[in-house]
Amino acid sequence: MTNRNTGVTTAKQRENLNALQVRVYEERHSTKQMITILDYGAGNVRSVINAIEKIGGAVRVAEDPGAIRNAEKLVFPGVGNFGRMMEVLREKGYVEPLLDYLQADRPFLGICLGLQALFESSEEAPGIGGLGFLKGKVKRFDVNLSVPHIGWNGIRAQRESSLFRGMTADEKFYFVHSFHVVPEDPENILASTDYGTRFTSAAGRGNIAATQFHPEKSGTDGLRILENFLLPDKNAPMPVLQKKETKVAKRIIACLDVRADDSGRLVVTKGNQYDVREENGAVRNMGDPAEMARRYYEDGADEITFLNITAYREYPVGDLPMLDVLQRTSAHVFVPLTIGGGIRAYTDRNGKQFSALEVAAAYFRSGADKISIGGDAVEIARQYLKSGLGTGTSAIEQISAVYGNQAVVISIDPRRVYVDEGDNPTGVHVIDTEIPGPEGQRRCWFQCTTRGGREGSDVDAVTLARACEELGAGEILLNSIDRDGTGEGFDTELIRAVSDAVTIPVIASSGAGNPDHFADVFKKTGAEAALGAGIFHRRETSVEAVKQHLEATVEIRRASAPTV
Repeated sequence: MTNRNTGVTTAKQRENLNALQVRVYEERHSTKQMITILDYGAGNVRSVINAIEKIGGAVRVAEDPGAIRNAEKLVFPGVGNFGRMMEVLREKGYVEPLLDYLQADRPFLGICLGLQALFESSEEAPGIGGLGFLKGKVKRFDVNLSVPHIGWNGIRAQRESSLFRGMTADEKFYFVHSFHVVPEDPENILASTDYGTRFTSAAGRGNIAATQFHPEKSGTDGLRILENFLLPDKNAPMPVLQKKETKVAKRIIACLDVRADDSGRLVVTKGNQYDVREENGAVRNMGDPAEMARRYYEDGADEITFLNITAYREYPVGDLPMLDVLQRTSAHVFVPLTIGGGIRAYTDRNGKQFSALEVAAAYFRSGADKISIGGDAVEIARQYLKSGLGTGTSAIEQISAVYGNQAVVISIDPRRVYVDEGDNPTGVHVIDTEIPGPEGQRRCWFQCTTRGGREGSDVDAVTLARACEELGAGEILLNSIDRDGTGEGFDTELIRAVSDAVTIPVIASSGAGNPDHFADVFKKTGAEAALGAGIFHRRETSVEAVKQHLEATVEIRRASAPTV
């Protein structure tokens, strides 16, 4: 069903494959399997529920220890901090029934932190014990690569496991973590992955299995993992045991700017240097957000980002339209979803106060995997740079402490400020540039802006990125006001300056006009991902076409036909 040269499918092939899948699913899921999900209160459990229901399962959420004891099959998804997770499990009385369940060798699937919980301890939380079901520790990555490890990487099956039935060893799965497990007993290693070092990406024994990657966010291949757990196809071949090194893919992200049009309906829009209105004054309407996100997922997008620029951002917990967009999207889109706009502490129109953590939690419960903090990050960083200390109350610190730094993306909107010969501005990172200024200047710095680029600040992009990393952010989304909507290509000087200055992943944004621009930014900078918006909305090219163009020179994730 797949084109051997490109790894992608045609529309007709997808139609035929979907018809076949319908018949297979009807045969295999005539009786729904009941899955119990352990939700300890952190992370995007909705996506796991949606994925299981998509493949024909029924879901029950464990709300007390008895639900764990009575589970037929148990899924434990987890994100965030190891210590906080174990603290909550003990508070809720979940540890004893969990250990009883595991020691009875009953069907169990752990995801991400649900894998790490099986071990004895973690460097993330010294002195706090894990479940200790498997001997070994959880260690932080010590590699010369960006940490967290965020993106699509392969797995190498080390043991025959029904979890990987039908796998060909060419699949890629979505990882997002800073720590990895180190089992004492190599017999407990089900699969490994390479990221500067070889680490265990799946472990278990008997009917107990757990993955470091997120199958619910790994597209069709991830759904196959869940299906193998739900109802294994005993006729499918066992995985190929191979020693080939795995490689992390460069990510292609589709970004959707969302705002209310003049009738109050949420639409995808796109502007030129942040101006989103037509000549007649109407908001530019590119389409329905959830429908467009699903189209990009089916076209092979590695992630979807929603940037909420509507007035609803002033009261985000009451932003029912945007929460509805996330809920509708996560029901059909099984790659990571990022939401940005209005994620801050605020008081609503009724005088009720909400913390940034509560706002983020509402988005996570609705289907978001990561949140993006924009203009507010400038003031947070300014206060941090002034005192040299974090307050513990900023949105960055609060959210990363509970959900992990991989859940916090900082969206930076800089513009070039050129420097005359002989001038040496203090407190900003000045670079030599090959793009001369209006008066021929050959030096510049990148001024961070707020309020959609309307207000400048005294903080530069490099300084902001470093400060936010130190406060707990896990990724940088780097825009460019100068390039936005121009189609002239990414500002590689800006991206290189920031990616060289931080150890967390950087997403290049603004200016993509053709597939060559994506190849150029990966060649010239350390960016781990590149984002497109208008170029995809206007159908000037597609995610699929960009990946075909990159395939010869850049490691990518090949698109697969979506499952029904």
